[in-house]
Amino acid sequence: MSRSMSAAAVGAASALTAVVLRDLFQRKHALLRNYPLVGHARYWLESIGPELRQYIVAANDEERPFTRDQRRWVYASSKKENNYFGFGTDNDLEFTAGYAVIKHRTFTRTVPRSTPEAGHEVSLPCAKVIGAARGRQHAFRPESVVNISAMSFGSLSGNAVEALNRGAALAGCLHNTGEGGISRYHRHGGDLIFQIGTAYFGCRDDEGRFDLAKLRDVVAGAPVRALEIKLSQGAKPSLGGLLPAPKVSAEIASARGIPADRDCISPSRHAEFSDTDSLLDWIELLATETGLPVGIKAAVGDLDFWYELTELMHSTDRGPDFVTIDGGEGGTGAAPLIFTDSVSLPFQLGFAQVYRIFAERGVAEQVTFIGGGKLGLPDNAVVAFALGCDMVNVAREAMLAIGCVQAQKCHTDTCPTGVATQNSWLARGLVPEVKAVRVANYIKTLRRDLLKVSQACGVEHPGLIGSDSVDILTGRTASTPLHEVYGYTPAMGLPSTSDRDEIIRLMATRTTEGGSAPPSESSVG
Repeated sequence: MSRSMSAAAVGAASALTAVVLRDLFQRKHALLRNYPLVGHARYWLESIGPELRQYIVAANDEERPFTRDQRRWVYASSKKENNYFGFGTDNDLEFTAGYAVIKHRTFTRTVPRSTPEAGHEVSLPCAKVIGAARGRQHAFRPESVVNISAMSFGSLSGNAVEALNRGAALAGCLHNTGEGGISRYHRHGGDLIFQIGTAYFGCRDDEGRFDLAKLRDVVAGAPVRALEIKLSQGAKPSLGGLLPAPKVSAEIASARGIPADRDCISPSRHAEFSDTDSLLDWIELLATETGLPVGIKAAVGDLDFWYELTELMHSTDRGPDFVTIDGGEGGTGAAPLIFTDSVSLPFQLGFAQVYRIFAERGVAEQVTFIGGGKLGLPDNAVVAFALGCDMVNVAREAMLAIGCVQAQKCHTDTCPTGVATQNSWLARGLVPEVKAVRVANYIKTLRRDLLKVSQACGVEHPGLIGSDSVDILTGRTASTPLHEVYGYTPAMGLPSTSDRDEIIRLMATRTTEGGSAPPSESSVG
């Protein structure tokens, strides 16, 4: 009897549940019939989420990848507006582990000028001569420690690339082409670093293999100062790229040396070398045939490659002239989420591990080190220099300077400001001549701030900032010197003695110190 009653109860409950669910289903559809926007509102809100968070929801230091404070500093700097902040920091210094604090000095050997515009037009050359260690024919000292990072025509609009190149010319800095080849937009006065990726765009034959004769033609026909072999990128290491056929315009096809209106695929690996030894052979081939300094760009993952590279550099007369380390927090036009979020080390950790390997093998002074990955902000850049960088590359910060609003639509071809799109209607609002001035202003301001901080640390140049000038907070009551955090010896991170002496000579100021008060008997004159 109880069994039958239990079965009846279950049946009744099931019937009641079915009635309730049917009623809810009918109510939902009635609501959507009467108010169709309700059903789509969540998708609409999601689509404008970045904009809402930037200007309404997020606090000044919460939005990512760049906070409102960081974007405001770039925007104001690019327009030569007031880029100061009032009332003091709103960062949570006391409780933020990993926060970098720069240690100023009371007395220094530098005497900064005191006029309001002091340093804005400062010349801030690299502390090293790229290619000098290996006697490259066209070795040179870059005129700027801040340069524009690799962003290809195709990922960026033609107007954006032209604005960056014109800005590079105005700021006296280098402009990396990205792996997409040299277009007409790259030919507006800015000196170039020609990047060679896995697809050899701009220097490939009809079968997609590297063509040395075409590379020679590229170098002869454009203001190329150096060659960069791209091994990997921080935001998508060991991952090839795809530019779909509708985006492969005649202009993009011409710059890359590929057929128009067909899918453009970049392999995940190079075909011209298969190990570290053959990579070095290829580097020496390119340097010999062009006379240019040749470097490599890579994100940092497994360290075996770097141990092999430095061992071969130590035991042979081969090696790259510069090494660009890209952090995992760096940007990209499009990549799978798993790669942008979880593949390759962040800049500080990755760079420090690689630099330490070079230093321990005794070959760090032969190489110019370039950093990338959110280093277009003064605080991040100072830490990079303290770790051993000789120059920094800026990408998304330069995009912000020419109008990017961090809409995060780079992968959709619908960038609202015309920066990361091939839609000519969207790109027409980006006027290269106007935006070139903006990016030049930003780069000059960043250089000015780097010089100011260098002088606060008691040195003449950011490349001379030692790892003892930065502490990393480990909590409210403790901090650790940067060199201890990353296992540096005290001398690691600085150029050679001769390079230090030369950059001090180049940066020497004519300003004198003192004179308003007579010296005391105990003064050292």
